[in-house]
Amino acid sequence: MKESMCSRWHLRLIVLLILFFPLTLSAAQGRVTVKGQSITLRQAIKIIESSSNFKFFFNPSDLDALPGKNLDCEGEISDVLKEVFAGSGISYVIMGDDIILKLEKKAASTQQKKVEIVGGVVDARSGESVVGATVRVKDVNSGVITDMDGKFTIKATPGDVLVISYIGYETKEVKVVNGKVLLVELVEDAKQLEEVVVTAYGSGQKKASMVGSVQAIRPAELQVPSASLSNSFAGRLAGVIAVQRTGQPGADGSDFYIRGISTMNGATNPLIILDGVEISSGDLDNLDPEIIDGFSILKDATATAMYGTRGANGVMIITTKSGRNIDKPIINFRVEGQITSPTSKPKFVDGATYMDLFNESLLNGGSTESPYSAEEIAGTRAGLNPYAYPNVNWYDELFKNQAFNQNFNVNIRGGGKRVDYFSSVTVNHETGMIKNRSKDFFSYNNNINVMRYSFQNNINAYLGKDSRLSLRLNVQLRKTKQPNISMNDLFAGAINTSPVEAPVYFPDDGVTTHIKWGVNDRLKPGQQQNPVAQLASGYQDNFRSTVVAALEFEQKLNFITEGLRFKALASFKNWSSTTNSASAGWNKYHLQDFSVDDNGVYSFVTRLQNESGGEVSTDLKPGVANSGDRRFYFQAIMDYNRTFGKHDVNAMFIYNQDELVTQLFSGDLIAALPKRKQGVAARLSYAYDGKYLAEVNMGYNGSENFAKGHRWGFFPSIAVGYNISEEAFFEPLKNVFSNMKIRASWGLVGNDNIGGARFVYMPTINLTGTGYTTGLDGDITYKGPVYSRYGNPEVTWEVGKKVNVGLDLQLFNSLNLTMDYFHETRTDIFQERGTIPQYLGTAGTKVFGNLAAMKNQGFDFAADFNKKIGKDWFISFKGTFTYAHNEITKYDESPKYAFQSKVGQSANIPSIMISDGLFKDPDDVKNSNQQIGGNLSAGDIKYVNISKLYGYDDDIVDISDWVWAKNPTVPEIVYGFGPSIRWKNLDFSFFFQGVAKVSLVMSDFHPFGDNSLRNVLTWIADDRWSPDNQNINATYPRLTRDTSVNNTQRSDYWLRNAAFIKLKNAEIGYTYKNMRFYVSGMNLATFSPFKHWDPEQGGGNGLKYPTQRVFNFGFQMTINNNR
Repeated sequence: MKESMCSRWHLRLIVLLILFFPLTLSAAQGRVTVKGQSITLRQAIKIIESSSNFKFFFNPSDLDALPGKNLDCEGEISDVLKEVFAGSGISYVIMGDDIILKLEKKAASTQQKKVEIVGGVVDARSGESVVGATVRVKDVNSGVITDMDGKFTIKATPGDVLVISYIGYETKEVKVVNGKVLLVELVEDAKQLEEVVVTAYGSGQKKASMVGSVQAIRPAELQVPSASLSNSFAGRLAGVIAVQRTGQPGADGSDFYIRGISTMNGATNPLIILDGVEISSGDLDNLDPEIIDGFSILKDATATAMYGTRGANGVMIITTKSGRNIDKPIINFRVEGQITSPTSKPKFVDGATYMDLFNESLLNGGSTESPYSAEEIAGTRAGLNPYAYPNVNWYDELFKNQAFNQNFNVNIRGGGKRVDYFSSVTVNHETGMIKNRSKDFFSYNNNINVMRYSFQNNINAYLGKDSRLSLRLNVQLRKTKQPNISMNDLFAGAINTSPVEAPVYFPDDGVTTHIKWGVNDRLKPGQQQNPVAQLASGYQDNFRSTVVAALEFEQKLNFITEGLRFKALASFKNWSSTTNSASAGWNKYHLQDFSVDDNGVYSFVTRLQNESGGEVSTDLKPGVANSGDRRFYFQAIMDYNRTFGKHDVNAMFIYNQDELVTQLFSGDLIAALPKRKQGVAARLSYAYDGKYLAEVNMGYNGSENFAKGHRWGFFPSIAVGYNISEEAFFEPLKNVFSNMKIRASWGLVGNDNIGGARFVYMPTINLTGTGYTTGLDGDITYKGPVYSRYGNPEVTWEVGKKVNVGLDLQLFNSLNLTMDYFHETRTDIFQERGTIPQYLGTAGTKVFGNLAAMKNQGFDFAADFNKKIGKDWFISFKGTFTYAHNEITKYDESPKYAFQSKVGQSANIPSIMISDGLFKDPDDVKNSNQQIGGNLSAGDIKYVNISKLYGYDDDIVDISDWVWAKNPTVPEIVYGFGPSIRWKNLDFSFFFQGVAKVSLVMSDFHPFGDNSLRNVLTWIADDRWSPDNQNINATYPRLTRDTSVNNTQRSDYWLRNAAFIKLKNAEIGYTYKNMRFYVSGMNLATFSPFKHWDPEQGGGNGLKYPTQRVFNFGFQMTINNNR
């Protein structure tokens, strides 16, 4: 008995050790497995011999000319051999462990004259090319594999039958007709094809059995002429809201959210996973679509539950390509050239008009002063001299209308039985729209110049038939050269600098050794602005690198029980950034006097106007700055997947831990401490007969952000599904409803990313504080150490409760529809208290807690239509619609009026005053009780007494009379649609994308007011209130030099509908053999009620780096020797 127990103990130990080491096990005698694409007979023989005791005897020359074929067979040796040698002309005899092969006489004696047949293989439903399909002559030893475009060339005798096969499709036979070009359509085999979608932790789930809300998109749909991958999301991914706020090279990626915004603490971004490793949105933007094999969006709690706290805002999962089942290398090459131009350009009045308007602004304020004389205005209008009568369009001095970019990619993939590989190199060069003034100012080219290098290298080593070791390496390098001045400040300088006060620079007088930059502060003392000088006074060279390395091991454990698998992944990610800068001073001059001789030659007297009083050094002074972070991640997975008759069972258990070190070069001790997370997750799914589906998930996660007792959170989910179309009673409807599935899910998600704060359960104390003030009248001050934040040991997880109901439909085998309704309630949102009175002594001290709540609901919809028309035409259509509306349901606040409470409002919604046109005359001003600011006059904006409308006893209209706007600044509706048409080798597609229920607030464009010298935009000059145009509904109120707080208030006068629809992309291409030539474009046209700039960029004055219109010219070539 003791010996038996000891033996069992040793056996358990051996099994445990087996879990962590690769194994190569022999197949049971007589039962073998052969799987793979494009496998030659010799390769199949080697697979059988290596996994069994069988040995083959044959004449090598009999197999040399035989083609490869796609195989997926398992069973007794006789059954496998029948499949392997079908149609090859090879017969076999099994004699014990020996297998003797012989070439049949019919195949050997076939000597008829052959012709060359050219053709292509496509999916009958989608029209997409089928790559790697086997095309062979029936009963004869000749065959080929289709190339990357689904095309093939084969020699056959008229009357022969071609057999076309591919895994997941019904095998098709076509009779050869002399000289005829064949287009073969393969129909999905319902029994074989069950599309696998990549879901949580890289696990593949059959689409038919999925109950979570997951959308997969083909990588080809992400191919748009942009260096940032996220710019392809808007309108193409149902459930994703994406907006591009800038076109600046290297920073033009879109902001995106999965199903909108569900929290107010700033942690709104989805989790992004690349080959099992978490990456940032910046890393995502640098990915080339050429390397992507799968792209999935996980949207509901069931789909994201296994990521626990990391997946609260949805998950994007990206897998990269491999060389699996490709014998000979496939090389793909792509090169593109782009011409970019801004989608909008601000229009300013000329210098003389500016002078007239400036004088008008003084007259509107009651002044009789006219700083610009009629002589000055006439000289400026006539353009007598650019230094005596400057007329500078600062925007045109700084920016050009076009830029040129290049993009290049080459990738190769292939391998063999033991090792396969994929390697890709992408080089992207972008330039900005800043003018090169180096020849004008003896400076350097300060245009933005971004060089990106991206490398992806994947290697899979098969240590045995059940063991795999994979190494995936993604390296992103980026070098950026740009001015020292920020783009926001540079564009602001184009509007904030007077066009007539000074030239860009004064002519060289032969005495000074530096550039005499023009400035003038006679109308605004202290203003020393010259954006061209600021542009030329320094530069930055930034180099940043991102390295993501992942090592994964997989071991099938069928020897324990069929369908059991173990996987482990360890990854390292390092990001670093180094900025070398050089800056120099610039000398400021203004025109003191000028004279003109009899020949019309001008002479100038300029005066140095530096703040220091003397010349400043123009020598470049260097600077350097460093930053970076690194992440270590580990996960171990035990996965079980098996079918018992009509029962499909899947179970998964995961352990993971994560460590992130940020602020590597920071002196902040707390910020430099590693951020650590740990968790386990599990999933159990069941399907009966493909009809009735159920899934249960859970995540149990730990976070350092909370005190003991609150560090661990449990987040479960449950989902069910019903494939109605699999029922027998549904069969009569199959000709219309090819597929119908209903899904529903419920679950909890957690979020520990609470506004970026760390260790909030502990207080922070400022030991060098000057003191704090308290008392009813604020007249008591104590000096010494002060709390900057009170600790709260009860702070815990932000929790979201998610519900999803979905419907999947396929009509007529060609139209796929997916519809989902979602609702989320987010509670315990982290917030700083706003209701603690100052007399309690907390003034200036932060007090946090789980105080707020929010709900988010809506629906998303996706449609995909594919149809072949006649012999040569194929058309497809894609459309998406997403609506996501959030509402704050709880908030710790103390508003002045109840109607100003955030409760009931959306996040990202602006507060505005309500206008009532413009004041008509002085009596109208006198009777208005407006006390927003002084200097009110006819032509100023008049506001409604909102508080009185809501029943408050308040006759004064002031800045507290505001309400919430109707629509937020992040769109609640995003949609997209467009067709793709192919005729023979010519293809054409276009895609429209739009948004609705979104607003923007215009600001920072008001000329002259607040003592400003800001230039005047033409739309202001064209429709303004003036003594000659006393229109109380004018687009712009009166111009005034006085401080006019009234006219610059955020109000509905400046609120605009930011909805738009864009011709986002269009492309036309031609394919010739293995080459494709194409022309494409992005942001080609915008249709919107808002006309001043691209509404997608949001509010402000439009003076920011504009989004770019792109014209792209490309060439792609594929070299595929597997034919």
